[in-house]
Amino acid sequence: MATTGVTRARRAGVATFALVGFVFGVWTVRIPALADRLALGEGAVGFTVFAWGTGALLCMQLSRSVLSRVGSRTVLRLAAPAVGLGVLAVSAAGSYPVLLAAVVVFGMAFGLTDIAMNAQASTVELAMGRPVMSGMHAGWSAGAVTGGLTGAGAAALGMGFTPTLALAGALSVPVALVLGRDYLCDPTASEGAEPATGGAVRMPAAVYLIGALCFVAFLIEGSVADWSGLYLRDALGAGDSLAALGYPAFEVAMLAGRLLGDRASARYGARHLLVWSGIATAAAFVLVVLADAPATALLGFAVVGAAVCVAVPLTFSLAGTVVPQRVAGAAIAQVGALGYTGLLLGPVLIGVVAEASDLGVGLTGVALLALAMSAGAWLLRGRTVKRVSVRVVRGPKRRTPGLSRGST
Repeated sequence: MATTGVTRARRAGVATFALVGFVFGVWTVRIPALADRLALGEGAVGFTVFAWGTGALLCMQLSRSVLSRVGSRTVLRLAAPAVGLGVLAVSAAGSYPVLLAAVVVFGMAFGLTDIAMNAQASTVELAMGRPVMSGMHAGWSAGAVTGGLTGAGAAALGMGFTPTLALAGALSVPVALVLGRDYLCDPTASEGAEPATGGAVRMPAAVYLIGALCFVAFLIEGSVADWSGLYLRDALGAGDSLAALGYPAFEVAMLAGRLLGDRASARYGARHLLVWSGIATAAAFVLVVLADAPATALLGFAVVGAAVCVAVPLTFSLAGTVVPQRVAGAAIAQVGALGYTGLLLGPVLIGVVAEASDLGVGLTGVALLALAMSAGAWLLRGRTVKRVSVRVVRGPKRRTPGLSRGST
């Protein structure tokens, strides 16, 4: 019976990742239609996306204390349907001020859901006794691709922004409610020797190191999403249609790699796999920068996807192993907040470097960061991963519970 429950929880987790990825994919590809609907300029569109990201990051940071108190199952049961409701609010926005308010709410629901579903995946990993995080994130990739294709298909059929997002939101709410029945109940800090209620969860240094690795991993993904097309077109002379294939090639390779990532993690270990992921990602970016033809660079971007695909799932998985299980959600929230900061700020930093020199130099900088990610993962060896405790602060007293979790 217990095994059946864990299996159902894993399936529900994959489906949740796919559902949220689907909504995100539809939202992303229909942003141009939103601009047309409200007559928004590039600056207004950029600020809209920034408002969405700010809401997501804010909730990710606040989710530390929430997850440590009530656990990922409770949070996810509320936050996942809220993503659909947020999309419905965005679809109904009839003015720019209302739109900004709606995207902030949407972003907050998305951020809370993202952290909670990664925390739930960590709980499922422990229950199953083997890695499943990469498979969960493969669900996200599949959902994002499906959502993007759905949005593109709706555009081809002449559906406007409002009906497309309204349909996605209306379908996602009941699905999220059904999936919530199968999530696992995870330990919370309030069930430990010293409750977190009324206090703060203080994370060990290892969590912030893993967060830095997540920052770089997300930065790499964002750099390909935002700059691959421009690099292929402007630096290598590819036509618009060929240049547009850079990100899909990267995303398809990511999906394929994540389907195999759990087996690789179980065989080689999360830390070792992350070390080699950084090295392979750096080598792939070198292939892109040295390419003298668009086809070679396209291959390079696909290799980047295959190399970096496990990095984000592994950082979330590691975050759940360096702290006691009852505060794993808080650790994952901290890592996620740092990671998504890289997703938002990374492409901007690359643009600044490209403006001062050229885009090839900016992508070379990403290759160096990938090597830094590899070096940071190597620092997680030994005692850092084997035994790290978390201090839960309540009032003026501080204690260090002896509970710890094993190495990945």
